[in-house]
Amino acid sequence: MDATDLLKLLHLLLFCYWLGGDIGVFYSSGFVVDARLSREQRLVAGQIMLALDLVPRICMSLMLTVGGLLSASLGYEHSPWHLAAIILLGPVWLSLVLLLHVRNGAPLLARVDRWLRWIVVISVLISVLWAQSQGGLAASPWLSAKLLGFAFLVFCGLMIRREFSGFGTGYASLLAGEPTSEENRAMARSLRRMRPWVLCIWVVLVLEAWLGVAQPGAAQPGAAQLGAMPG
Repeated sequence: MDATDLLKLLHLLLFCYWLGGDIGVFYSSGFVVDARLSREQRLVAGQIMLALDLVPRICMSLMLTVGGLLSASLGYEHSPWHLAAIILLGPVWLSLVLLLHVRNGAPLLARVDRWLRWIVVISVLISVLWAQSQGGLAASPWLSAKLLGFAFLVFCGLMIRREFSGFGTGYASLLAGEPTSEENRAMARSLRRMRPWVLCIWVVLVLEAWLGVAQPGAAQPGAAQLGAMPG
């Protein structure tokens, strides 16, 4: 197995654990908001949810770096500064994700993470537009679509955070004691508002997988196999 094969394998694993972990998080969150369950049952579900939530966050933080390195190993040319940014992004973002998990979502770290995500979204959009204007992705329109898809996935995560306040407040009350009926309803409403964005993530991840396999519009089908994942 050479470096390219290793990157392909890692790319595939990141996709699998991102999608699988995200499904697990959303499924367990349904038990957290279920007021018919006992407080102990809901807390156990919350612990499972928080533990699983780390998995898709890790996968997202590494996906663009692994995908960028894979594209370089398969012959797609990056400028030196672009490749350096791709290589640096993964460790920096992963470190922030792990710190947030260890510090239980410290407000300052959460703000830094939110701004980093917005920077990633905007940077990917600018990068794709610039590459298309220069004809750099003319032979691989599917790769442009994958990159735009990744930017949309990060955007979906930001929208989920925007709708998280009711759930977060209710869960804090659950940790402290027994939440009120209004807090329980607020948790359920918050989860309902998050659901469309969560479903978008699942659909786009599968679409990203299809793009990597089918490579529609490629000038030489199969010549630049970037695996099945976004990035």
